[in-house]
Amino acid sequence: MSAPSSDPASPLPVAPAESPPAAAPAGGSLTVALVKAGRTKIRYPAEVVRDDGSRVTVRAPWAAPGVRDFGFVRFEPGDVFTEHYWRDRWFAVKEVRTGGGALKGWYCDITRPAVLEGSELLVEDLDLDLWVSADGSSVLRLDEDEFAESGLADRDPEAAGAAVRALDELERLARTEGLAGLLG
Repeated sequence: MSAPSSDPASPLPVAPAESPPAAAPAGGSLTVALVKAGRTKIRYPAEVVRDDGSRVTVRAPWAAPGVRDFGFVRFEPGDVFTEHYWRDRWFAVKEVRTGGGALKGWYCDITRPAVLEGSELLVEDLDLDLWVSADGSSVLRLDEDEFAESGLADRDPEAAGAAVRALDELERLARTEGLAGLLG
């Protein structure tokens, strides 16, 4: 992947532009592959909502088996995730709703920029996460201990710096403007 750089028009860390990526057709399907520490953590099918060449938005049901209770939110069968992945930014934002449509909140993964290879969207998870409740009253930084233990800062200090900047900026947006403007 490319090293991070800054786009003067955007306060969020971005990767330098490369050749224009292939776009996924809206209404089509693809497989999201979430990779962590060199291993595929989870793979699941998703429907493409839109792909503007920079951001790929997909929709998928909760893909893990059973319920995952974090204490501050529960992900469970029937939940629907609208997931936003950027090819030039170091994060993914997942809007989480119940099967009935009630907004639970946003789960943000700090990742390397996403790569679409054929019908597979590859996303490398960098351990840091952010949770934002539906009403915006709860904004939680998650897994900073895992990030520190991952050794990324030693192996790839530029990527580690981009990850921390992305988390800081997403938290700032969540606490001030909210994430809606980013996702609009």
